Amino acid sequence: MTTLPTQPGDAPGSMRGCAELVAAHPWHATDLGERDRWDPVLAATVDLVLASPVPMSVVCGERFVLIYNDAFADMLGAKHPAALGCPAAEVFGEGWHGLGDIIADVLRTGRPFLEAEAQVSVPRGAHVEQASFTRGHSLVRDRHGNPLGVLTVAAETTQVTRRLQSLGDLTSRLAAALTVDDVARVVLTYAMASFDLDHCVFAVDDGKEYRFVRRIRGEMIDEADERLPPLWKRIGPLPGSPLVAAATSGRPSFQADGAPLAEVATDRHERRIRALAAMPLRTPSLRGAVTMGYRTAHAWLPAERALLYAAAELIAQAAERARRFEAQHGTAMLLQRSMLPEHLPELDRFRIAARYDVGVDGNAAGGDFYDAFELADGRLAMVLGDVAGHDVRAAAVMGQVRAALRALALTDPAPPTVLAGLDRLVGSLGAESRNEEIFVTVVYGVLDPADGTITLASAGHPPPVLRRGRRGTAELVAVPPGAPLGLGGVWRSGTVRLEPGDTILMFSDGVVERRGRPLDEGLDALVAATAAAAGGDPRNLCALATAAVEGRTDDDVAVLAVERAMALSRSATMQVPAEPTGPSRVRQWMSTRLREWAVPEPVIGAAILCTSELTTNALLHAGTPAQVHIDLSAERLLVSVADTGTRGSVTRARTDALSSRGRGLGLIEELSDTWGTDPSVRGSTVWFEMLIP
Repeated sequence: MTTLPTQPGDAPGSMRGCAELVAAHPWHATDLGERDRWDPVLAATVDLVLASPVPMSVVCGERFVLIYNDAFADMLGAKHPAALGCPAAEVFGEGWHGLGDIIADVLRTGRPFLEAEAQVSVPRGAHVEQASFTRGHSLVRDRHGNPLGVLTVAAETTQVTRRLQSLGDLTSRLAAALTVDDVARVVLTYAMASFDLDHCVFAVDDGKEYRFVRRIRGEMIDEADERLPPLWKRIGPLPGSPLVAAATSGRPSFQADGAPLAEVATDRHERRIRALAAMPLRTPSLRGAVTMGYRTAHAWLPAERALLYAAAELIAQAAERARRFEAQHGTAMLLQRSMLPEHLPELDRFRIAARYDVGVDGNAAGGDFYDAFELADGRLAMVLGDVAGHDVRAAAVMGQVRAALRALALTDPAPPTVLAGLDRLVGSLGAESRNEEIFVTVVYGVLDPADGTITLASAGHPPPVLRRGRRGTAELVAVPPGAPLGLGGVWRSGTVRLEPGDTILMFSDGVVERRGRPLDEGLDALVAATAAAAGGDPRNLCALATAAVEGRTDDDVAVLAVERAMALSRSATMQVPAEPTGPSRVRQWMSTRLREWAVPEPVIGAAILCTSELTTNALLHAGTPAQVHIDLSAERLLVSVADTGTRGSVTRARTDALSSRGRGLGLIEELSDTWGTDPSVRGSTVWFEMLIP
């Protein structure tokens, strides 16, 4: 589309309305001639165009001279006012090819033509956007019935088109939402962006009550932050609540102006809402609602209501699917984590951490496992194994192998002896079930805390990674190869020594295997990530290992890391009650403890701030007491905050009495050297690490 040259006198004229410009235009120099000699029909049509608030134009004469109104001038942008009275072909440039053919056809045949959707470049401030318009073209005849020109009426449908496109995006995002938490985030993001809302609430039934989460425009506190579990709250069968009324009755409600939340408002945000739509979410097994509000009056037009009906139906189906998934997923996770150790040993000079993540499906228990336990002579046994499969049978075999390994190790911990005993067990299980396809791999070692020596043996499992802390290097441990369990193999052991600052990392094949890529590539990536780590802290290395190889894995992931500390560390633990005063108690306790340990003041201030935010989030999320653990070594301070709640539980503490949840993770990212989250058997743990200068 070409742009007309700007005339020196255009600037003052551009501030005048089109009616004024038409009256002052030198029409005698155009095909139309003097205005007072125009055909009465043309004069009346031009008056109609100029008086209309809808974008309208008329083209007349052999060269299709263009006349338009103020709304149409907004579409032309910089081409106005020079475009007025000019041939349409010069105004629209390349865009005239299709439009000119339509207008010529209307002139020739006399039949009106409707463009259901036309894409037009429209200036929006300093930018030009592609807008959607529906355009109608009809013939204008003079008083004798002869063709005079073509009248065009344009109605912008950009918003409707974008909302329909966003509805498609909502469908695809809801299809990928596995949990009700995920559905809540998708719904709130979609509604706020597509309808430009000030306030949005998503609610689902929870027994005889409802639990809900909301998003508010312009607020620092985000109750549905992408990186945290949503902040669910409860609401009972409250009279006067549009949300409860829609969820209970299954009927939507629309209020264009007033105070729809006056009877149930809990804060200033809800008291400011003037327009509200409440859409029910109904399926055979779910009741809920979505409410959308504005702080100004808003007419809920029929097209907008139809879009809301369609969105509500999609959201309800997604929430029902997510609820079914959570039930299955919760059972699988409970089974899986109940077979893993709830607590790992605590040794004076060795720090131990582990991590387990379910595969992409997440709907079935898997066969990956880890364990670490002290032997009678004070040595440490550590193992990481993998039973092929993602079902209850794999989890059952895993539980039997782990229990048998403990029994064998407590009798004779020598790695070849333990693996030989496990081999007999797996062979027996396969014969008993007449299933010769039980496939189990294990790497097992015994650590002597006296000198850091580890005796290792592998039954078909990938070798561990050894990080040399003083050198800043990492390598795969040369473990003598051995056959997987159940095949009647013979196993030999090798030794490796952990020097102060070194860390050994055991892992399952889900960490390094990716479809269509060689195994060596994944192993190299894991070794490189381990070597590049800022420190050898086992919790940090476990988190790094699970993300070291790009791409998704369908397999479960298990990691176990043991670090030999350079010096004895000091640690302390505090139980935090689920009360609004909890974070302040933590701040006072940490301040006292860290100053007793002579931690540098800048580290103390940053650590207290981050811990306070994490404690707040744990209390908001779980509604149960939290546990704060601090561990100080010569090179770093490690802080972890654990809750015992489950995803989707509802807060029992007052939000406004705790903290500004939305800032927490940003502060931790800014102030800490590394941080991460670890799921546990009964909740989750968020931790961060700060290096000591």
